[in-house]
Amino acid sequence: MVKILYIEDEKEIGSWVTEDLTERGYDVTWLESGDRLESHINNIDIAILDIMLPGLDGFSIGKRIKQKAQDLPILMLSARSAVEDKIEGLSFADDYLTKPFHPEELSARVAVLLRRFQKNQDTIHIGHLRIDTKSMMIINQHNEEEIKLTGKQFHLLQFFIRHLNQILTKEQLYEGVWGEPYLEGDKTLMVHIRYLREKLEENPAQPTIIETIRGIGYRVKQ
Repeated sequence: MVKILYIEDEKEIGSWVTEDLTERGYDVTWLESGDRLESHINNIDIAILDIMLPGLDGFSIGKRIKQKAQDLPILMLSARSAVEDKIEGLSFADDYLTKPFHPEELSARVAVLLRRFQKNQDTIHIGHLRIDTKSMMIINQHNEEEIKLTGKQFHLLQFFIRHLNQILTKEQLYEGVWGEPYLEGDKTLMVHIRYLREKLEENPAQPTIIETIRGIGYRVKQ
């Protein structure tokens, strides 16, 4: 599961942002200042920082994070929309979002940053799986055995990995993997996901790798 460090001192904003991101499948640690920053830097996948904070401001915290973890993506949040503030923020951070913002936009920007930085990682871990993103070799870490996929299963998993943590509709999956419009009632996708789960999941009857999002589609969370 993707771990987010979120630093925001405004309780109302911090509460709903934390709740929204948690509902989207992220593991969110919300702090109201940067006082306990050091204990979290090595255990997170992305940092979301407000600028106006008690003690160290978001700019100072972000620069400190980048000094210790250059490959950790940082998203700045601020009510300050002046060009000078954005330039200062983007001198070290990877994105800058001004308040007020819609939760969908925040979530989309988080997903984009995670994908961008994921490209620099040769190996990702999803549950009990270790996946080499270059060769797409899949290893079951319980027994270190390789999991072999058919061509379509491979392309289906590859599409999920390119869209980690995103909820994908049946239409998006079918068009992305088969290259054709999805026809309502077609069981092809469902059958392939069932076979893929049989190879990847510890318990295919209770999948934790490929989640079913009822009424929408599927999601693979890291």
